[in-house]
Amino acid sequence: MGKLLRKNTEPYTQLGLAEGRFSDDKLLDAMLAHPILINRPMVVTSLGTRLCRPSEVVLVILPDPQRGAFAKEDGEGVIDERGHRVSQY
Repeated sequence: MGKLLRKNTEPYTQLGLAEGRFSDDKLLDAMLAHPILINRPMVVTSLGTRLCRPSEVVLVILPDPQRGAFAKEDGEGVIDERGHRVSQY
């Protein structure tokens, strides 16, 4: 549950979620009441579900290989235009 919970938000502090006294059900209730607490993006495919941070993690669960170039949000290349990996993910 820890990776799905966004900790650098105001509701996290205000609700005292850092205290570690909440069950998973209570944490889910807080996340539903305050969607900003949900770390995203979460991606679901036939190969599984992942929190895709950093974004290139999505490549692990794509049912078909990445075709063409893929770059991170900051422009760093991960897959080149021929579909070859240029950085480790």
